[in-house]
Amino acid sequence: MAVRLDDQRLADTCIPQAGQDLRSSETTSKPIKVMYIISDLSIGGAEMTLYKLLAETNRERFEPVVVSLIDQGVLRERIESLGISVHTARMKPGWPTPLGLWRLIKLIRNLRPALILGWMYHSCLAGEVAKIFSGQRIPVIWSIHYSLSSLLSEKKLTVWVIKLCGLLSRLPSKVVFVSEAGQTQHEPLGYRREKSCVIPNGIDTKEFSPSAAARLSVRAELGIPEAAFLIGLIGRYHPMKDHANFLAAAALLSQKHPDTHFLLIGRGVDEHNQELNELVGQLGLADRTHLLGERRDTARLAAALDIFSLSSYGESCPNVIGEAMACGVPCVVTEVGDTGWIVGETGLVIPPRDANALAHAWQEMIDLNADGRKALGLLARARVIDHFPIEAIMARYEDLYETVLASEERGFVSLTSPRMAGLDASFEETGAQ
Repeated sequence: MAVRLDDQRLADTCIPQAGQDLRSSETTSKPIKVMYIISDLSIGGAEMTLYKLLAETNRERFEPVVVSLIDQGVLRERIESLGISVHTARMKPGWPTPLGLWRLIKLIRNLRPALILGWMYHSCLAGEVAKIFSGQRIPVIWSIHYSLSSLLSEKKLTVWVIKLCGLLSRLPSKVVFVSEAGQTQHEPLGYRREKSCVIPNGIDTKEFSPSAAARLSVRAELGIPEAAFLIGLIGRYHPMKDHANFLAAAALLSQKHPDTHFLLIGRGVDEHNQELNELVGQLGLADRTHLLGERRDTARLAAALDIFSLSSYGESCPNVIGEAMACGVPCVVTEVGDTGWIVGETGLVIPPRDANALAHAWQEMIDLNADGRKALGLLARARVIDHFPIEAIMARYEDLYETVLASEERGFVSLTSPRMAGLDASFEETGAQ
């Protein structure tokens, strides 16, 4: 199903101009090799987006390969199960080393991709630099998944990389943002709007779908009544996700609805998080707050909710909202990034960092009763199917790849020298790990 373009928010997207058909009428004998470079393969919103796009790749047109800068993350096995090779530069977390960069250069030389796609800031920078020193004429696309409402909560290295990428943003062939808000917020840092476009995240509406069975099984797992009202948040533990805001709203709502339960899922959101557990206890929520940590069955967990909520004060185009909507779950979200556009008229949007507003919006959803919430959830699923199906989003990436390859005419000066070539013997060959 094609993505509808009648929404003004999709006006500036990475889609060929009208009448421009870049898909070959005949399948070429050799697919185009695309190298995706990503920091690591831990489970997160951007990482899962990459995995789902890889699963939807037209393998007759493209041959994807993945390079993880850091050799960690459970998604490696899942990507390899798709028949896609995964390589690593074996960099260490923190500042990159010359050896790690050299391994990436060697991978580019050995794998000889036709196109490189950097997935998030660090990988965009590493891919651009490694491409230059590889001596290969390869176009590079950057994919940016962040909003910049605040850099205060980011690590110093991340802030430095974000700013440096802004200075170097003339180098890539295209910069893809997943939200219009992200595109606008990056402009003051030097990211060139004329070289950028917007492709929102896509949702697998087959995996994420309504499920009465999930509702029952999750409540049984949690040990709560089948009729228990369940409000959920999915997201890693990070200041920007503002779990404290969610829990403060939970405490307020519990004054009127003491039987409501709250489900929190994501990396670092578990019994080992002392700070989070102390806050849950201080707010008197220990008996009805469930911290499940990182899970692989988020489709099942999302489908079990009565309300999905996002409490962040900074986002770009959060997958979790679209996934919950696809499960037929009405959403209450903070107005950050493109969340308001994603939800449209199918949910409630409230200011960030306002626990009273969040609790009040939950109460509005409760007042709708079960039939009202179900009707709203069906509208939410229809909106996702209409605007964000993963198949259509992947098709737009693939059309962008062919657009870039067809129009790439940048000049190129090889930085390969006899001295650099002589370094080959100094470092081990880096292949698939």
